[in-house]
Formats: sequence, C-alpha cells, structure tokens
Amino acid sequence: MVADGTAGLLHVEGQSIPCSIGKSGLVAAAAKREGDGASPIGLWPIRGLLLRPDRVALPAGLRLPWRWLRPDDGWSDGVSDPAYNRPVRHPHPFSAERLWREDGLYDVIVVLGHNDAPPVPAAGSAIFWHCWRDGAPTEGCVAVARAELLKLLPALAPGDALEIR
Repeated sequence: MVADGTAGLLHVEGQSIPCSIGKSGLVAAAAKREGDGASPIGLWPIRGLLLRPDRVALPAGLRLPWRWLRPDDGWSDGVSDPAYNRPVRHPHPFSAERLWREDGLYDVIVVLGHNDAPPVPAAGSAIFWHCWRDGAPTEGCVAVARAELLKLLPALAPGDALEIR
C-alpha cells in the first residue's frame, strides 16, 4: 500500500483511491516535528484499528487487532508527557488529542507505527490512516473516504504497512 502524497492517491489492492495528506505536505521522517502538519515519508507498519461503536459496524473478516473507541480515548501529543505518542484516557494531565470526535474523521482509525518504537518526544505523534472530510488536508495523517476505508479493512493483516511518499 502506497500513499502518494504528490498525486493525492492511495494505491492498494490494484486500485487507486483519492487520499489526502498533511496540510504542510510531506516531510522526511527524521525532520518530522510535533504540530508541523506534515505527513512523514516512510514505510509505517499498521499497528491496529480503532472503531467508533455508535457509527461503524464491525466489518466482517477483520484480521487486524482492533478495539472499540471510547468517549474518553485520547492520544498524547504532549512532548513532556511520559506517555508521548501513546493512547491515553481523558482527563489527562498533559496535552492529548481527543479521539472521540463529532466530525466523523476518527470513526475509523488505522494506527500507523510512526515514532513509536520507542517514541522520541517532539518527533511527531498520532500518525493515523483515517476518514477524510471531502478531501481536506490532515494534520499529518493519511485520509480517504470513509466508505473506501471500510471496504479495505478486511484486506489488511498483521504485518502490513503503509508507505507514505
């Protein structure tokens, strides 16, 4: 699977699907910084899946590890947080993105293994593959139409990766 940020296409399963990337474009992984709005270039392993239970039915045939999203779920983006670039629960004493959103962007979240083994503070957090809003750029993630993402989920398996280039 390849997210071609220049062309705005995700190539997967023999098809090309429109996608969006970070509002600041692409950045070399070594230059990625927290809050820069850029998508990191590289091959990122797929770690798992989060699904919002009140908006998404469990797709048949899922092979990825997954869990239901909870209203208090967050993802730390606080550079001084010992849990930086890890899932957290709100309230959280450091800065953390709320994953339970009203805009539908995080109804389906494929967690990508960027800066997580181990996390380096300030080198970028919460790089996801998620639903888009009419092709609008992301804060550094890769996004596609919700229907397309749901259709692809059963084809994803442990060991798969998404290349951003």
